[in-house]
Amino acid sequence: MATPEFPQSLGGSRGCWTLHGRRSRGYRGRVSIYHALESSPLLTVFLVVAAGTALGAVRFGPLRFGAAGALFTGLVLGALDPALGKGLALLQTLGLALFVYTVGLAAGSTFVRDLRRQYPLMLVGIGTLIAATAAAGLAGIALGVDGPMIAGAFTGAQTSTPALAAASEAAGSSEPAVAYSLAYPIGVIVSILAVAAVAGRAWPARHDQGGNSAEGLDAASVLVSKETSLCEVPGYADQRVRLSYLERNDEVRVVRPDEVLRQGDRVLVVGQRADMEVAANYLGAGLDQHLAHDRTYVDFRRIVVSNRAVVGHTISELDMPGRFGGVITRVRRGDVDLLGRDDLTLEYGDRVLAVVPRPRLRAVRAFLGDSERKISEVDALTMGIGMALGLAAGLIKIPLPGGGTFGLGAAAGPLVVGMVLGALERTGPAVWGMPRAANLTVRQLGLLFFLATVGLSSGDDFAAAAWSATGLKVGVIAIAVTAVTAAAFLGGGRLLGLSAARTCGAFAGVVGQPAILDFANSRVTDDRIESGYAALFALGIIVKLVLVQVLVGL
Repeated sequence: MATPEFPQSLGGSRGCWTLHGRRSRGYRGRVSIYHALESSPLLTVFLVVAAGTALGAVRFGPLRFGAAGALFTGLVLGALDPALGKGLALLQTLGLALFVYTVGLAAGSTFVRDLRRQYPLMLVGIGTLIAATAAAGLAGIALGVDGPMIAGAFTGAQTSTPALAAASEAAGSSEPAVAYSLAYPIGVIVSILAVAAVAGRAWPARHDQGGNSAEGLDAASVLVSKETSLCEVPGYADQRVRLSYLERNDEVRVVRPDEVLRQGDRVLVVGQRADMEVAANYLGAGLDQHLAHDRTYVDFRRIVVSNRAVVGHTISELDMPGRFGGVITRVRRGDVDLLGRDDLTLEYGDRVLAVVPRPRLRAVRAFLGDSERKISEVDALTMGIGMALGLAAGLIKIPLPGGGTFGLGAAAGPLVVGMVLGALERTGPAVWGMPRAANLTVRQLGLLFFLATVGLSSGDDFAAAAWSATGLKVGVIAIAVTAVTAAAFLGGGRLLGLSAARTCGAFAGVVGQPAILDFANSRVTDDRIESGYAALFALGIIVKLVLVQVLVGL
């Protein structure tokens, strides 16, 4: 009996058939799985997201891929069956736009504030990225690699997903994604080795104020030994300490902003430990009794900010002393406790520590919102407007000398618009910000969709290049880019007189890699690491979005 032919397009061969003319059970199952995945692209994407997340959680020494696990999982599956990557362009663009827009919203206000305080470090970051771009271009040209692959190697070494999207859009091919996936592990590993060599070093930091994150915020009850106004208390005028409770003549109330403290008063001082101790020593002697333990007349409560009318306003604009006779001493934002400075702008989901007369506590809760449900919701109106503006901005093309054009695209358009709206915080009744938990959720989902679809659509090209001479050349470019970035930036931070902690955090920000940030935090406990990262993260994305388009044209 003749053995029936099996279509070669499905990968069949006579070896897949038994001697009795029947297909093997394993092959039949493999064909049915591929058919199911091809017929349901969303099923494929979510399987890649799930498997990629599991892979990203695995630690390889100090290295963990995180969300990039979805990229590598997609590459493997796409290499096994290139048809699985078809028809995913819309989901890829949507995922990218959601990711960069939410990053922009979160980074907008921080970027504007840090622009004034840390501009020398930002200039070093810009110069470093220009040097790294030059290194990528020179190495690529010397090795005979074309522009799209050079751009992909640059974005992979810099672990920059938005820059990868910009490179892919400019190149109109999967080459940047292939080079990105080859260069990504190299960029992370070399960067971590550079941080390991620098973190914890006690080099001169003449222009860097010491960090106090290990100490956090603290409070102390103090017996006042002399009459003094609040503005004379060290740290009060420049908002480094706050005072809340005041006990005078057996009466407990909240300290007023224009208070004149008298000898024998008992007050509660709040601030970072070093600042709090300076203020307490100036006022008098410490007390064993903690004033906040007596909640008979004055009470305190952590209250969730969920009222739209409050979000986007500074603490001073809320006028807590005038409205309720109270004060906000702390603001819990994410995992960080911030001192309740007058100029601190409240965001959705902040948990403020309000100290108020006990009868006014319910009114304060109603004023601030105190709703867990509301901070888990996304304002579809403002998000829709912001995303539409960002995507529209990406469509604008600016003519360049020589006949070319420059555009922000779907990668940079939503990012820039998100940063502008994040800096504005609110426009009349419209609050542009997003609850932190919701922002992180949307951001993570968008990033996973983007990386999964990129991997699926690039898997075939990746398999062809991974073990070829081109793959080796991409690795060399990635090493050159990362080495130049590390040497230029870490050396520049030291020349500026910044601490090793801030320099390492800023280096992680300019590379844009949370794994490097986590590694730096595991070596040193210092708030300057997070501060440096925040100052350079958004700036690094913007600069790389521009520079990568230069590389594509090589």
